[in-house]
Amino acid sequence: MKKSIGAKPMVYPTPVFVVGTYDKAGRPNVMTAAWAGICCSRPPCVSVSLRNATYTYSNIIEHRAFTISIPSQDHIKEVDYFGMVSGKNKDKFSATGLTPVKSELVNAPYVEEFSFVLECKLLHTFEIGLHTQFIGEILDIKAEEAVLGENGLPAIEKVKPFLYAPEYRAYYGVGEFLGKAYSIGKELNTEPER
Repeated sequence: MKKSIGAKPMVYPTPVFVVGTYDKAGRPNVMTAAWAGICCSRPPCVSVSLRNATYTYSNIIEHRAFTISIPSQDHIKEVDYFGMVSGKNKDKFSATGLTPVKSELVNAPYVEEFSFVLECKLLHTFEIGLHTQFIGEILDIKAEEAVLGENGLPAIEKVKPFLYAPEYRAYYGVGEFLGKAYSIGKELNTEPER
């Protein structure tokens, strides 16, 4: 029997994204965000929801651009720090020793040491309540060759992303390979192929 636990901002998995922006003075800033994900296939888009109290919120409004860096488990300490302090008061790149790189396509930085980066122009903004959802059109994805699989796309086991459990304030690694999508369910398909 299922037990009601109430309406909460909770779903599994919750990603760990690092959002890169420039402030009004052109200083690079990053923040950790979990209320995020792919939201459209054509055009390719990603969403990230932020409180208007965040420094990144005003930076996205100002420059109408942002990047999403997908950090690996190797940088969990730095990523956690990015979510603990505000770019208003701290230079997060100096504090962590990581390197900001200006995107060639949008007016936003990304983290050089993170192997998987999305460059996004702001497409839509939706005021939801406590959070504002920013929809960014993905203009390009950059990935280090070391994390590419046989098909030339980033391989999850090489990127080594991690997940966030907000209700426990805890990070988790990505689990084991279970099977190929659009394949393992074929044995249940009793309808003839068209």
